[in-house]
Amino acid sequence: MTAPTESDARPEPRGDEASRGEPLHAPVIDWFDDHARDLPWRRPQAGPWGVMVSEFMLQQTPVNRVLPVYELWLARWPRPADLAEEAPGEAVRAWGRLGYPRRALRLHGAAVAITERHGGDVPTDHAQLLALPGIGEYTAAAVASFAYGQRHPVLDTNVRRVFARAVTGVRYPPNATTAAERKLARALLPADEPTAARWAAASMELGALVCTAKNESCHRCPIAALCAWRLAGKPEHEGPPRRGQTYAGTDRQVRGKLLAVLREAHAPVPQTALDRVWHEPVQRARALDGLVSDGLVEPLPGGLYRLPAT
Repeated sequence: MTAPTESDARPEPRGDEASRGEPLHAPVIDWFDDHARDLPWRRPQAGPWGVMVSEFMLQQTPVNRVLPVYELWLARWPRPADLAEEAPGEAVRAWGRLGYPRRALRLHGAAVAITERHGGDVPTDHAQLLALPGIGEYTAAAVASFAYGQRHPVLDTNVRRVFARAVTGVRYPPNATTAAERKLARALLPADEPTAARWAAASMELGALVCTAKNESCHRCPIAALCAWRLAGKPEHEGPPRRGQTYAGTDRQVRGKLLAVLREAHAPVPQTALDRVWHEPVQRARALDGLVSDGLVEPLPGGLYRLPAT
């Protein structure tokens, strides 16, 4: 028999989530109405494409770093078809220093698919969104909810933390989204679509601004009096918060330095120029091979490299 994992040992959601969800909806949504940040992808003029772009950029990247890149991106490519017309390397170039640049290739691939399959309009149907390249469970639900006001559970890290504390009674959710969390999120959804979409955005904002991973501000929380974790005395049995990944000296840092050279060049770059960005040849070669394998860099005859053209 398989031994239980850490996530298996966590408390399962109680069976009365649906009834417990109703008292949470109005306080959280009212708080959101008063405290929501004025972000460009939340404005009506952003449209579904603006929402989709923001969701790609905000994965593992804070809002303050996304904002300037987002504005430039939408100014250059206001429609999916505009991006689809460009080489994928231009998406990587415009991605700048947001990190995890494969997201740029995936967003370009989604733009091509939207243009070819859906006449250039971001599809409204959740299944069609999920079928786009680079779109996973979270992004499909987020676009359907935030762009089209549909009723879907939107489970990012912030939402999962709010639900873990307020309903399940633990400080942190599991490392990866579980079936129990999905069931809980569905049970907590308000019945009507507009309220459900507002709830998705509000619970996410609550996790981002108040119910944070560290130094949570319970005195500012609109549901503090209902929070299972707080009422239980804030138990720490599930362990400390996860630490951020180290960056300095990693292959990821080397990849970023190599990509920076290629982004700034508008002609193929010789191997010698790439060799100058990192002193350790084995790690440098491994990082460059990884970029080529991921489709972020295209090798050319004569020891030249460029961002992907096709």
